[in-house]
Amino acid sequence: MKALVLFSGGVDSSTCLAMAVDKYRAENVIALSVYYGQKHDKEIKCSEKIAEYYGVKLKTLDLALIFADSDCSLLSGSKDDIPQETYAEQLEKNDGKPVSTYVPFRNGLFLSSAASVALSNDCSVIYYGAHSDDAAGNAYPDCSSDFNDAMNKAIYIGSGKQLEIIAPFVNLTKADVVKKGLELGVPYELTWSCYEGGDKPCGVCGTCRDRISAFEANGVTDPLIK
Repeated sequence: MKALVLFSGGVDSSTCLAMAVDKYRAENVIALSVYYGQKHDKEIKCSEKIAEYYGVKLKTLDLALIFADSDCSLLSGSKDDIPQETYAEQLEKNDGKPVSTYVPFRNGLFLSSAASVALSNDCSVIYYGAHSDDAAGNAYPDCSSDFNDAMNKAIYIGSGKQLEIIAPFVNLTKADVVKKGLELGVPYELTWSCYEGGDKPCGVCGTCRDRISAFEANGVTDPLIK
């Protein structure tokens, strides 16, 4: 049995990769890294290092053109700054809409693309790292359990019942993700989460704040914060 992991090089997907390798062995795991027009390629470079660390095959996919008309602040075509606030603070201003760093239906597109790649490579499962903190308050609706259930059903049916999604953290917090990763010895020092592409994490964007808090909740310091 083989597994494909949607892999960004961040905390959540790296933990998923570690889980898949632990269960299926490296030779039966494929990591799929997607470029979607983000403002920096730091996470792509990190994904290469982590895939090498685990000895898994890494495939890359360029879907940037699909988001060319989006004004999402994460994307290179946007003139908007990335917010330096928590997701909760951003949501207070959004009237129930997703945060500005929500890339339109990104996980839906990624999972659909991953399904094609997985089937072409005889994989039976797709892992991805959606967790409840990202879904909270409708910040990233394509990280919710309802979304995951719907996509899982669609992919299972559309694949002729050959393929299913595994989202091990969809009902858990980012702190739970880090706890599992620490147990598995994930090389978090190789990961990248920050929405900025500097030499060091900015520490103030939404994902940096969540990452730092998740490590603190486990009684350790984020290895990228010195």
